[in-house]
Amino acid sequence: MSTVTFKGSKVNVDGQIPAVGSVAPDFTLVKSDLSEVTLKDLKGKTVILNIFPSIDTGTCAASVRRFNKEAASIPGTVILAISADLPFAAGRFCTTEGIDNVHPASVFRNPEFAKAYGVLMADGPLKGLLARTVVVINAEGKVAYTELVPEIADEPNYSAALAAVK
Repeated sequence: MSTVTFKGSKVNVDGQIPAVGSVAPDFTLVKSDLSEVTLKDLKGKTVILNIFPSIDTGTCAASVRRFNKEAASIPGTVILAISADLPFAAGRFCTTEGIDNVHPASVFRNPEFAKAYGVLMADGPLKGLLARTVVVINAEGKVAYTELVPEIADEPNYSAALAAVK
C-alpha cells in the first residue's frame, strides 16, 4: 500500500503502481460516447494515463488542460484523462473547454483498473476515487514513467512525464 496526502492528511492508496520497465496491465475504460477503449486498442502508440479523482476539481481540470496543450503535439501519443467520473461529465468538460487532444475515460464499468494500477484511495475523504497519478506507457506496451503525486491537491510533474515520452 502506498501513501499520499490530501490537504496534509495521510491517505492510503491500495496496491502498487506498475514498475517502470514492466508490461503495463491491460485495461478497459469507457469513453464519452459509452464505447470502450482498451490498452490493446492503443498498441503501437505512446500512452499517457493522466489519472485523477474528478474532473470537477480545479487541479484535475488544470492537468487535463495542460496535457492537452503540451503532450498533444507529440506524434504517436494518446492521452487518456482517467477518473471515476461518469463519461458524460468528462465529455462535457472537454467539449466546453475545447479539449480535443485528450480523451476522457471512466473506470465506472471497470473498478479493477484502480487496483491493477495501484491508484485506489482506500481511506480519507476521497475514499473510492483515484489518486492523482501519471503513467507513461511506451509503444511496446511497457511502463516508461510513473508518478504517484504525493499531495492529491498538487499537479503532477509535467516536465518529467513529457520527457519520458520524447
